[in-house]
Amino acid sequence: MSSSLCLHNGVVLTGYGQMPDCAVYLEDGQIADIFSEKRFAQKKFDPKTRIIDVQGHYIAPGFVDNHIHGFMGFGTDDRTTESILEMSWHLSQYGVTSFCPTIYPQETELFLKTIRACVGAMGKEKGAKILGIHLEGPFISPEKLGVQRPETVKAVDLDLMERFWKEAKGRITNMTVAPELKGMRELALYCSHKGITLQAGHTNATYENMVEGFQAGILHSTHFYNAMSSLHHRNPGAVGAVLAFPEVGAEIIADGHHVHPELVRLLLRDKDLNKIVLITDALKPTEQKAGPLYANGEEVVFRDEIFHRKSDDVIAGSSLTMIRGVKNLVSWGVRLEDAAKMASANPAAILGIPKLGSLIPGWAGDVVVFDRQFNVLMTLIGGDVKKDIL
Repeated sequence: MSSSLCLHNGVVLTGYGQMPDCAVYLEDGQIADIFSEKRFAQKKFDPKTRIIDVQGHYIAPGFVDNHIHGFMGFGTDDRTTESILEMSWHLSQYGVTSFCPTIYPQETELFLKTIRACVGAMGKEKGAKILGIHLEGPFISPEKLGVQRPETVKAVDLDLMERFWKEAKGRITNMTVAPELKGMRELALYCSHKGITLQAGHTNATYENMVEGFQAGILHSTHFYNAMSSLHHRNPGAVGAVLAFPEVGAEIIADGHHVHPELVRLLLRDKDLNKIVLITDALKPTEQKAGPLYANGEEVVFRDEIFHRKSDDVIAGSSLTMIRGVKNLVSWGVRLEDAAKMASANPAAILGIPKLGSLIPGWAGDVVVFDRQFNVLMTLIGGDVKKDIL
C-alpha cells in the first residue's frame, strides 16, 4: 500500500457535522488532514501519493460494531480462529473497520474455547480489526434469556471470571450482565479494575437494582429495550432506569423489528446522542447466500428480515448490517452525521478506545465511502484499502 492517500471530491462526515466538497488525506495509517476541494487543487502531493476521486459520495469514519455474533456464515459459535478471521474480512466489505466478536453463554469449556479462538485471530486480521471480546453472559437472568439456553446461564462466579480474563489474555472489552444478580457488585469492581465496560442486559432488574448497578459502574446497556425489564408506572424497571440517567449508554438494533422506530426517536430525544450506540447483534447467517442457516448451534429460518428459530419460530436474532442500520436511522429522521456517529465514534468512546471513530488528524485512518443509496463503495483500515468499487 502507499504510505499516503487522498480521498477528494466528497462530503466528509467528520463525526461533528458534514463538510461538502472536501478531501481527506491519510498518511502512515492515520488521518493527516482534512481540507477543502479548493485547497486540494492547490496542494502539491508526493508523486507516490494515491489520489482517489470519490465522485461526490460520503466519506465517513469506519463503522465500529461492538456487538456481533457472526457474519456471512462465520461466527463465534464456530469456535475457530479461521471463522473469526473470515468474519473480519467480510465485515470490511460492508464498511466495518473494527468489531468485538460477541460470545453467547455456553458450557464453560466451550466458552473458554471460543475465547481462545477470538484471541488467536487478533493481530492476524485481513479486514476489520478486533478491538476485543464481548462476553454476552453467562451472568445473566434466567428470566430474560431471549434465545439463550437456560442451562448455560450461571450465578456470578469471580473464579470463573478470572479464568475468562486469563484465557482472553486481558482482551475482554465489554460484558453483558444482569445487575440484580447476587455478587454483581464484586464482579463490577473486578471488571472496573480490568477496564471492562459493563452493560446491563438480559436482565429482570428492578429500578433499584439498576441504580445499584450504575453506582457499581454498570453504565451501558445491551440491545436497549430488548431482553430487559420494561417500563411500568410503578416500577420503571431497566428501561426506565436507563432513560432516567443521562450518564448511561444504550445499544440500539436499528432494524425496525427489534425496536419500533418511534422508540428510537424517543431515545434520541431523551438521551445524549453520544451515549447511543448502533449495533447489529448480527447472527452467523447474516448475508449468507445459500445453504442451511445455523446460529448458536440451532437451525434458523430467515423471514421478514430477521431470523427465527426453526424449532419454535421464536425470534432468534438480527440480520442487520451497520450500513443498513445507518440507512434506517436516516429514514426515521435522524441526521446522517448523527447516525454515522452512532456507528463509529460512540461505540469507540463507550469502550474507551482512543483516537478511533472520527475523521480527526492523528486519529486512526479507518474510513468508509458510501453513496446516497447507502451502498458501500470503499473501505480503508489503517489507511489500507480493503474494498474499492468506485
